[in-house]
Amino acid sequence: MYSPCLKEVTQVCSNGCCSNPLLSFPDFTYTNTTKSNTKNPTTISNNSTICRKNFTTTTITSFFPNTYFTDHESLPSFKESLTTFTQTYPKYSDTIRVDRIRGQEYYHLSLSNRICLDYIGIGLFSHLQLQTFHTLVKPSSPSSPSSSELNSDEFPFFSTIYRSVNLKSQLLHGGEGSEFESSIRKRIMKFLNISSNDYCMVFTSNKSSAFKIVSESYPFVTSRKLLTVYDYKSEAVDTMVTSSEKRGAKVMSADFKWPRMRIHSARLKKILERKRKKKKHRGLFAFPLQSRMTGASYSYQWMSIAQENGWHVLLDACALGPKDMDSFGLSLIQPEFLICSFYKVFGENPTGFGCLFVKKSIVSSLEDSCVGIATLVPAKNSSFQSQEEHYSSDKDLEYQQEQVKVNTPEPSNKIVVHENLDIEYRGLDHVDSLGLIQISTRTRCLINWLINALKKLEHPNTETKTPLVQIYGPRIRFDRGPALAFNVYDWKGEKVDPSLVQKLSDRNNISLGQGVLSHIWFADKYAHDKEKVMTDGGSVKKSTKGIQEITVVTAAVNFLANFEDVYRLWAFVARFLDADYVEKERWRYTALNQKTIEV
Repeated sequence: MYSPCLKEVTQVCSNGCCSNPLLSFPDFTYTNTTKSNTKNPTTISNNSTICRKNFTTTTITSFFPNTYFTDHESLPSFKESLTTFTQTYPKYSDTIRVDRIRGQEYYHLSLSNRICLDYIGIGLFSHLQLQTFHTLVKPSSPSSPSSSELNSDEFPFFSTIYRSVNLKSQLLHGGEGSEFESSIRKRIMKFLNISSNDYCMVFTSNKSSAFKIVSESYPFVTSRKLLTVYDYKSEAVDTMVTSSEKRGAKVMSADFKWPRMRIHSARLKKILERKRKKKKHRGLFAFPLQSRMTGASYSYQWMSIAQENGWHVLLDACALGPKDMDSFGLSLIQPEFLICSFYKVFGENPTGFGCLFVKKSIVSSLEDSCVGIATLVPAKNSSFQSQEEHYSSDKDLEYQQEQVKVNTPEPSNKIVVHENLDIEYRGLDHVDSLGLIQISTRTRCLINWLINALKKLEHPNTETKTPLVQIYGPRIRFDRGPALAFNVYDWKGEKVDPSLVQKLSDRNNISLGQGVLSHIWFADKYAHDKEKVMTDGGSVKKSTKGIQEITVVTAAVNFLANFEDVYRLWAFVARFLDADYVEKERWRYTALNQKTIEV
């Protein structure tokens, strides 16, 4: 596994312009003694720390300082806010290419007037590719469905076949598969900077399937423990936990300190460094570098500590930004397992598949298990196939096929047929062309502006100055992720049901998510907060194992988002400053002969 952009990132970080997990945490010193011209890591760290502090200060003081908004009609206009935003973040203008790509290749995001803030993900293809296919292969007619009406089975690029295999045998003897599948695998590994010399890869139906496959193949008989680090309830992690427990694993989890949801470092370190009776592996350490719900970022040091103390590491890369893999120090810390996922087309078709990478050095220690993996094949009558796919049941997955390429930049009157597969992955190409710096700069500016703007919303006529929004996890931070977890409170200080906020946002053409924060640890000084959140509007509960959980609204700023997206979300949330907003919406919905929202 390699990182060709690490040098570039290090140089940029030394000037305080980029966040790199290797350099963002003072408790993890990165040195390179093989190069005499390597910059002093202490100097780099100091400069980066100053940059982060300046960024935070500028964010807080530049946008209507000492001003709070108590009426949604008093918000500054979009134009006024945009002017202030661009003045506060001058480097945002360096990301103008993203706007051009969005306008040319993902124009549906603007035409539909819908904001997609409900998931983080990377698409293989662009919306223009999808439209080009329908224009060239399926000309529009009164009886033909539009792209928005197509279901996943009609997706023109590929479909998925599920097979039950012995994972260990598949990794050792399965081969590359079809030319089509091999092409996708190689492109993804190139995109993630993962070397085929070090890792094997299989496709899975989704993230949950990938976690389940690991749990059913990992040798829990000898390495008995499973330790997870998630500040939210995850279906994929729950699937892994359930499967692991059935196989005799002892399951543990990190705790997260209220209210910033930082890792309880002392407790986690104690678990990782607990003395072993024998020189054998303790078990599996499942670790994300970033929370896909709160946006909290975690240090690479935790993976290093785990490996030094005999743990195998499963790195969950699903919540990372599109080019965060370029900043990985995976040449120093190579996880035994890595899981990521890809969508087909962002904002159009969120279905896709998962990817499971297994380090070749650990394959032989896996247990024989019959698991379900996915095989990607060109969809029937797709742009990548001109005849029926001939599938062989042999273990090396031999295929015979002809492939078709769609000319995506400019629609033409023909489709070019090739004997050798030639596929354009324009979704990945766009991300590669933008690079880590542009993407991280853009999302950093947008998410931090949004957080600052939400904090300025305050209920009127309250002696205690009740804030409208409660944010969980990191607030304004240079190195936070693009995800946000929050709740809306009414003027009496009572939580508005997250599901209601989500439904109303959907009516306003804003797609938000909903999730559950978990494994929350309250220090004694937050005893009052603990009592409050545990009795708050039915949105807080205890799991069957007594774990404290809080339901929240979630938003995720993807690399194609723009300032208008976050401004519209801010303006929507501000509507809750009107004490009668929910009732007005209920009556309005009923007057339109629609189904009444259930509160």
